[in-house]
Amino acid sequence: MSEYYLASGFALGELARTRSAGPLLAWAREIADKAPAEDIYRNKEGRKTLRFEYRGKPYFLKLHSGIGWLEIAKNLLQLRLPVVSASTEYHAVLALQRAGVYTMTIGAYARKGWNPAAVRSMIVTAELTGTTSLEDYCANWATVPPAPDVRIRLIRAVAGIAQRMHRAGVNHRDFYLCHFHLDELSLQEPELRCYLIDLHRAQTRGQVPRRWQVKDLAGLYFSAMDCGLERRDLLRFLRHYSAGGLRSALGPERELWEQVEGRARDLYQKAHGARPTSTAIQELQGDRG
Repeated sequence: MSEYYLASGFALGELARTRSAGPLLAWAREIADKAPAEDIYRNKEGRKTLRFEYRGKPYFLKLHSGIGWLEIAKNLLQLRLPVVSASTEYHAVLALQRAGVYTMTIGAYARKGWNPAAVRSMIVTAELTGTTSLEDYCANWATVPPAPDVRIRLIRAVAGIAQRMHRAGVNHRDFYLCHFHLDELSLQEPELRCYLIDLHRAQTRGQVPRRWQVKDLAGLYFSAMDCGLERRDLLRFLRHYSAGGLRSALGPERELWEQVEGRARDLYQKAHGARPTSTAIQELQGDRG
């Protein structure tokens, strides 16, 4: 199997005549081999992630060199799906773009080989500049609440991203606030720009299975539990995520949100050694009952 993509603005210089995956992979390998240590973010399990500049602009390169059958077996025995190539991220980005979700911009992509343990692949994405992760942006909300309009817009944006992502058949698998990046300047504009990143473990298919929907939503809720969320914030998220609005979320979809709450609380206990005090979703559902 061989496939490649080269953005028009990226097909310059030495890449101008590239017409197949092989030359792109060779170029990526050369970039990776020359990268200084301070620009390398990860280099293990068959994947090297680094920052570099191309024709004066900053990019990130993820180079996959094959994880081997032993690593695949280890992941499967741990009930984890192994990431064997950059195609996972490439197709997830395309699906999100079609769904109208702000995400990464792909400069180049290539994959070559049939053997899942030895497939070679790469993906280049433009660096997001001038953005802040929501984990950092919301870190002090519990003690220093944001302006009400900012709070409302961000919750609507995050709920909308989650809804469109799942409707597009994509589940993230690492769906935490740290993977949402906010362009703070857009808070002064009619359309808020919040980017979803780090899709290398995402899955794309016709419909997201319930267990993966729960996993994503629980991860997001867990990562926001210490942000000073109020009752109205949760109501607003449920209203904008659920296709049938709040009535559906607290009625026919009640079991889904109970599972989300339970899993999020388990994640919180595992991370902090104590259960969270809030049972906000259950309380909302209890009010309805």
